[in-house]
Amino acid sequence: MRISVTTVDPRADLSALHGPDGSGLKFLVGQYVSLMKPRIIELLLITTIPVMFLAEQGVPDLWLVVATVVGGTLSAGAANTLNCYIDRDIDAVMHRTSRRPLVTGTITPRGALVFGAALTVVSTLWLGLLVNWLSAWLALGALLFYVFGYTLLLKRRTAQNIVWGGAAGCMPVLIGWSAVTDSLSWSAFILFMVIFFWTPPHYWPLSMRYKDDYTAAHVPMLPVVERFVVVAKQVVAYSWAMVLTSLALIPVQQVGWVYAVAALASGVLFLGEAHRLLSRARAGAAEDVLKPMRLFHFSITYLTILFVGVALDPIWHLPLPFLS
Repeated sequence: MRISVTTVDPRADLSALHGPDGSGLKFLVGQYVSLMKPRIIELLLITTIPVMFLAEQGVPDLWLVVATVVGGTLSAGAANTLNCYIDRDIDAVMHRTSRRPLVTGTITPRGALVFGAALTVVSTLWLGLLVNWLSAWLALGALLFYVFGYTLLLKRRTAQNIVWGGAAGCMPVLIGWSAVTDSLSWSAFILFMVIFFWTPPHYWPLSMRYKDDYTAAHVPMLPVVERFVVVAKQVVAYSWAMVLTSLALIPVQQVGWVYAVAALASGVLFLGEAHRLLSRARAGAAEDVLKPMRLFHFSITYLTILFVGVALDPIWHLPLPFLS
């Protein structure tokens, strides 16, 4: 589904927008760090580190974990900074993003561009020299796809933007696996697909909550161009694909009870929340009754539970009877 979108005028008067008050080096550093979107990076680390435990089949080397986390953080921060640079016009229109440093003027566009480019170079060299070059190229590929594929090409043109653009957020599992093994495997690709299917049920509820923001910015998120019941149906479909894919790791990797219980329990709860959203959407519930943010917040809990299972299973491996 392709949609024509009017670009927001980047020269719009932003004089009414005010950022946080402050000055000095500490304040400036904080503003640059905020461009990296640390809260989003936290989600990436939730998936990277546990996969390293699975790839190692135990506890990986601590220095390797630190090096991978630092490199991955810098790479994701670079992608997010460049995303803020490109999207500064629509960020000014959306209430949720109107206090970002490029909107309020606490950081200049040129400063953000240089910062993002520097992080790109440093993160690639860091991973290449201290981890391995496969991990470095995977991180760089994810960064470039997020900036050029999602932010520049997909975000303002199609309601399927987050589906395909979300592939960049799946890359940390491949980076974590390759950091340990200097290779990739079917197990890593299964976890990649789990996050791929997880992204729409995670992000579309947020888009439902902030539909007016995206409408004002002319960003065609699915809840902007479709009825909520249509969105909820797709959320359910992707949720089922996500849970079934997570269970595919059991025979492929021959994981045990710890992962199996984590995947089944969290998956059942996730499906319950997704179907609850659909039921309320079919009943024509208003946004305050629909409560899409309930699924959004639980999706983070789901990912945490699942990947804690990924990390703990090789440490406390209890074989399943049909795999032993």
